Amino acid sequence: MDNQRLLVVVRHAKAEPFAASDVERVLTDRGRHDGAALGAWLAAQGVRPGVAYVSYAARTRETWHVMAGAAAWALAPHIDGNLYGTDEDGVLELVHTTPEDVATVVVVGHNPTMGMLAQLLDDGEGAATGAVATEGFPTSAAAVFAVPGPWAEVEPMAARLVGFHVGRAADA
Repeated sequence: MDNQRLLVVVRHAKAEPFAASDVERVLTDRGRHDGAALGAWLAAQGVRPGVAYVSYAARTRETWHVMAGAAAWALAPHIDGNLYGTDEDGVLELVHTTPEDVATVVVVGHNPTMGMLAQLLDDGEGAATGAVATEGFPTSAAAVFAVPGPWAEVEPMAARLVGFHVGRAADA
């Protein structure tokens, strides 16, 4: 997947069902293993983010940490409070702010927004098209899109789904 502009849409890994607040929910052991498995898969696909937008919720920050560790990414993420409660249009607005010299963007957020965004972006022409509709967008899912044109012009149904994967640890 080298030499093309990529947008990677990630749903956080499996989290504990309860905490003092929803924002404070952390990953389960399975979630940490699955997030690492997803990071390893992304690295094997040649994904190397130049920018990462991560929701400020504990489970998304922790997903980024285990994913980036497994992928050997040293990039510090941009923690964004708006990703916690925004819709797919809000995520696109954030992507539109990405500097043009960035080749790959990773967004780590929550459902239903991440799943809706993946469906919204898909142009229906990629080899992986249908995977999101068939498999849904479970925890530790990543949809990898080839994006034509500038970040400021990313729009619905204009990105090619070139990869879809659900990170699952072998022992999970």
